[in-house]
Amino acid sequence: MQTFRKRLGLSLFITVLLLVLSAFIFTPSLFAAETTAEAAQESSTGDLMWVVISAAIAFSFGAMAAGFAISHVGAAAMGAMSEKPEIGSQALIFIALAEGLVVFGFITALMILGKI
Repeated sequence: MQTFRKRLGLSLFITVLLLVLSAFIFTPSLFAAETTAEAAQESSTGDLMWVVISAAIAFSFGAMAAGFAISHVGAAAMGAMSEKPEIGSQALIFIALAEGLVVFGFITALMILGKI
């Protein structure tokens, strides 16, 4: 249990670190093409930044939740299939249901981006 917590903490730290690094890499390009006419619309550029960040958060939470669910459901399914191989198709259905969380996160991100 202790190693699981360490690995989970390390993976969350790496995820947050990559998210912050990508924000520093990709956010300046939003402001690089700013001209004097666009300087007056600076607030809309700031709003665009928050919209893109919120869409990324929605998708990343869906992906992380799906990964967490698939790891647990997949492990249980493989254990059950080792005892009873005929339930393999039912196990795949449960894994596919857990994968649906990514789809929900993706649809939510598209709905957020559709508001631009």
